Amino acid sequence: MRMLFALVLLVFALPTASEEVVLGLSKDKVAITATFDGSEILVFGAVKREAPIQDEPLDVIVAVAGPSEPVVVRRKERRFGIWVNTEALEVDEAPSFYAIATTGPLSDVLSNVEDLRHKVTIPRAIRSVGAPSDVKDAQSFTDAIIRIRTENGTYSLQEGAVALDQQTLFRTSIELPSNLTEGSYPARIFLTRQGRVVSLFETTIDVQKVGLERWLYNLSREMPLIYGLMSLAIAIFAGWGASAAFQVIRQR
Repeated sequence: MRMLFALVLLVFALPTASEEVVLGLSKDKVAITATFDGSEILVFGAVKREAPIQDEPLDVIVAVAGPSEPVVVRRKERRFGIWVNTEALEVDEAPSFYAIATTGPLSDVLSNVEDLRHKVTIPRAIRSVGAPSDVKDAQSFTDAIIRIRTENGTYSLQEGAVALDQQTLFRTSIELPSNLTEGSYPARIFLTRQGRVVSLFETTIDVQKVGLERWLYNLSREMPLIYGLMSLAIAIFAGWGASAAFQVIRQR
């Protein structure tokens, strides 16, 4: 009897999702070809409700991440007139791509507690467990990853880029740069109210090399010797062709 009573209390204690995301993507697959120069994905959806709209406004966060991988960051210092590597730190995991779009300032639409729980912001998406004792200011290495990847377009934060109509329909676009890493790209859509996550929807975007890019990629991984010899032959042929063309031009 006690176990049955405890089970009933547990069921009633579980939160009910009164608001859920119904999502659509303009594309869920991205093909990387020899002429690939980036892509744009339109994210759109609606809020499905089982109750009337609440008085507190709703916010939306869209986060798309690339495959995570270890990254070695090196610190350079100027010594004797030249720049040399002085310290190095391996960050355990950093997404190769990360884009966040929100309906408003991120600090307003997501609390620190929820950010810690879901790891939404860019610094929280990077995992660095520990650093050697001889490395000073380990956080600066993580900051360097964020700065460099923000400058080259692989990390981005677009506050206010999500349009939310009538607290029901939302839409935004995510720019994918040309230097994408192949793999599965998790996409998460958060519904928040007063900084608290009330609903989460997850899907994936498949990014794959196709055509000549796929063939060369597989060749370099499966038969590296043949790939190296072929690259060398192409380089020799290109050099010979350039030299021959230059001689023809000089003779004229």
